[in-house]
Amino acid sequence: MRKIYTIGRAEARGVGIRAWLKSLYPHGMRFRRPSVFLPFLAPMALLCLGCGGGQKSRFNPPVTATHGTAQSARRDNLSGTPGSPHTAPDQVGMATWYGDAFAGKKTSSGELFDPTQMTAAHRKLPFGTWVEVRRTDTGGSVRVRINDRGPWGHENRIIDLSRKAAEQIDLVHAGLAEVQIRVVDGP
Repeated sequence: MRKIYTIGRAEARGVGIRAWLKSLYPHGMRFRRPSVFLPFLAPMALLCLGCGGGQKSRFNPPVTATHGTAQSARRDNLSGTPGSPHTAPDQVGMATWYGDAFAGKKTSSGELFDPTQMTAAHRKLPFGTWVEVRRTDTGGSVRVRINDRGPWGHENRIIDLSRKAAEQIDLVHAGLAEVQIRVVDGP
């Protein structure tokens, strides 16, 4: 019969790990001898140590539309022909912008966010896809590259623009505006 050790019983009156465990498990916690777990812990530790090593490579985002952008757009129910300015928009919805609070933080694509670049966040379009964003009320438009995911929390919001892109279409002061987006070939 295997010996069972007990932690967290009344005999644990000291301050520290035992008192903490007792607060978590007021009726006690029972477990088997630690040596029983060693054959499982050692390979897991080696596996974890093997991950994350190696040489870190710098992320170089694509500079043109890639990954079969037009095909991906149609697959995601975004109709229209890329680069054609007189076709129906791929999507219509609300646009917002984000800026200095996220500067220097990693985007979903792995690159660092720079509010002075012409970039945007979209929920489905592939990273590196170029889109034209046109305000429906003023007609102002800007071309941005998708490098992040979002916006989240509001279903009618379809794109988050960087501060520089938002300035180009006078969105900074308003904060929110209805836009049309189309997939295009490049900047």
